[in-house]
Amino acid sequence: MSMARRGIDPALLVILAGVSAALHVGKLPPALPVLREALGVSLLQAGFLLSLVQLAGMGLGLAVGLAADGLGLRRSMLIGLGVLCAAGLLGGWARGPADLLVLRALEGFGFLLVSLPAPSLVRQLVAPARLSAMLGLWGAYMPLGTALALLAGPWVMAVLGWQGWWWLLALLSGAMALWLAQALPSDAARQAGAPAPSVAMAGGWWPRLRQTLGAPGPWLVALCFAMYSGQWLAVIGFLPTVYAQAGLAGGAAGALTALAAAVNMSGNIASGRLLQRGVPARRLLHLGFVAMFAGAWLAFGLGEGASPALRYAGVLLFSALGGLIPGTLFSQAVHLAPNERTVSTTVGWVQQWSALGQFFGPPLVAWVAGQVGGWGWTWAVTGACSAVGMGLALRMARLRRG
Repeated sequence: MSMARRGIDPALLVILAGVSAALHVGKLPPALPVLREALGVSLLQAGFLLSLVQLAGMGLGLAVGLAADGLGLRRSMLIGLGVLCAAGLLGGWARGPADLLVLRALEGFGFLLVSLPAPSLVRQLVAPARLSAMLGLWGAYMPLGTALALLAGPWVMAVLGWQGWWWLLALLSGAMALWLAQALPSDAARQAGAPAPSVAMAGGWWPRLRQTLGAPGPWLVALCFAMYSGQWLAVIGFLPTVYAQAGLAGGAAGALTALAAAVNMSGNIASGRLLQRGVPARRLLHLGFVAMFAGAWLAFGLGEGASPALRYAGVLLFSALGGLIPGTLFSQAVHLAPNERTVSTTVGWVQQWSALGQFFGPPLVAWVAGQVGGWGWTWAVTGACSAVGMGLALRMARLRRG
């Protein structure tokens, strides 16, 4: 049956599948106050629950980047959605923090199988004239999924409990897998009319791996992404907990955090347009990191006596202009890959370090908060990450000039 009769753009369906996977990343922050009451989750355990979804990406991002073409892009996404469905269903029966920690790692593996092949699949499904627009939409899948989860989570949990929230998103992933399987051509059918790969592109995985890890560009982009992702997830992920400790109702805390996550999309979309207009990547990266430092200081460094509106404006500044960073770095990954056939491997390496930052960022912020007895020094952690990121951005600019 043709795509037209199904009434859905196949590339848009791939993006929707990515959003459904991102919902699993965003489902935990609004549930943390409930889980701490119901299952006795400690603050440090909460930090690892936030970050364990990135464990698979931290260990397997490069491998999946190398192997996704062999497994099949569509098949990889279907397996990932199935893993998310199964882990979510089992998570609803968790009886303690240990159960959730194991299943959170499994969800991270499913998320990776969905998110890594998606950009390549979008490239295969759209005409060249539409590619930039569709990849721009793909770039917003994570903040969109996170924002939707943060907004809907408190309301769903008020009716169904946290277990119902887990089961609802699991069923959504299962339904998305069925939709994708029905509406998208198989990998073999889609590639039947594609031109045969060149000799260079058909080379084995070892030369591509050696070229990628032997060049400085992929390392600089990957490390810079880790400096961004770790602090963004730590701040956005703990906002519901911060607001709950301040006495704010769950629905209001979820809505405020959802808006903070959603404004990140504006920076992602703007970065592509600004790069097209000739704004240097280094300038965008420096602006993003400076804004993240300033925003975190306004949000956490002014003390409890500061205006709540001013502190929340700092959160919005942190997320909105911080969104300039990932969009710019994806562009830099393409330009700084050793050659055309190592772009996917470079993106996998970037994903791996992004996951590494998200794995260590939330526990580090939680540890600092536990040591000082509050969230007031969060800005120091994010400031250190921003300083390192700015230095890496400068090195990237020098490498491109060279």
